Amino acid sequence: MPTGAGRRGLPQGIHLCWLLCALTLKLCQAEAPVPAEKLSVSTSNLPCWLVEEFVVAEECAPCSNFQAKTTPECGSTGYVEKITCSSSKRNELKRQVLCRSALMEQHLFWKFEGAVVGVALVFACLVIVRQRQLDRKALEKVRKQIESI
Repeated sequence: MPTGAGRRGLPQGIHLCWLLCALTLKLCQAEAPVPAEKLSVSTSNLPCWLVEEFVVAEECAPCSNFQAKTTPECGSTGYVEKITCSSSKRNELKRQVLCRSALMEQHLFWKFEGAVVGVALVFACLVIVRQRQLDRKALEKVRKQIESI
C-alpha cells in the first residue's frame, strides 16, 4: 500500500508545522510587560515631535556655518528642518540625515530604471548566446547520429 493511501487529512509533519506556526504567531502577538518606572517617563525633556503631531514649517535645508557651530541639531549631519508641533505650538529644529527633494528623487528613480534596463539587456544577451551554444550542440549530436547510420 503506497504511503498515505487510505488516510484522510494532512500528514503528521504538516500538523506539527501548523502547530509551530500558530505557537509562533501567538508569541509574536504577546506584549512584554513594561516596568512601572518606564511608564512614567517625563515628556518635557523630549522633543515635541517625538510625542505629538507636527507640521513642517520649513523644508529640510543644509545648515549655515553659524547654525552648524551654535545649534546642536546641525552638528552631526548638517541638515535640519523647522517644525511646529500641533498641540504645544512649539517651533523646533529636527535633525535630518539628508535632504531629499522631489527632483533628486526623480533623478534617482530614472537612474534605477536605467540600471534595471541595462541589467535586463545584459542577461538577455547571455540567454541568446547560451541558446545558440545549445542549438549548435544539438545540431552536432543529430549530425553525428545521421553519420553513424
